Amino acid sequence: MVVPMYNTKGKKVGEVELRPAIFEAPVNVSLMHQAFVRQMANARLGTHKAKSRGENNRTTAKFYRQKGTGRARHGSRNANLFVGGGIAHGPLPRTYTKKMPRKMRRAALRSALSAKVAGDQIVVVDELAMDAPRTKEIVKVLANLGLDANKTSGRVLILLPDRNELVEKSTRNLPWVKTLRAGYLNVRDLLGYDHVLMSKGALEVIESILE
Repeated sequence: MVVPMYNTKGKKVGEVELRPAIFEAPVNVSLMHQAFVRQMANARLGTHKAKSRGENNRTTAKFYRQKGTGRARHGSRNANLFVGGGIAHGPLPRTYTKKMPRKMRRAALRSALSAKVAGDQIVVVDELAMDAPRTKEIVKVLANLGLDANKTSGRVLILLPDRNELVEKSTRNLPWVKTLRAGYLNVRDLLGYDHVLMSKGALEVIESILE
């Protein structure tokens, strides 16, 4: 598949060929869903903890007499039926980590990229470079490429070949734009953004990982 390549002014400067094995792969929705669920689960800390009656620090004195009150027998305020007592069967620290074979993870990325290409949601530029971090300049670049990012027209994911502090700082004040290094490409970000803007260098990084 051949797609046009633009410069930051929005002018076509050439064409670039997308590898069919990566950008024309079968779109497997269930596989993408599995990769998404795995990624969200692995992001959970699992540090939740509730104290049981044995861990609750309250008085252990018998708080009313055993007989003669007409009430049930109780010897501790730590019981779970009292306010401030322990929690019965409460959450404990655990890991939510899910495993997924590398071949399946990469196949999910190919499916997501193929879906974006099929929906005409990928834009390739020759180079994305700036002289200084300026939000106004990156907004102008996006507008030139027809990617005026906002809540109504769509969210934009910018893929960079490596670290680029100028571009990253320029997009920091734009809530509907995210910069990501191509080596960290993931299903959640691909599915969570309406448009993907990548430089030719970022495309080469993706192809080297997924080929």
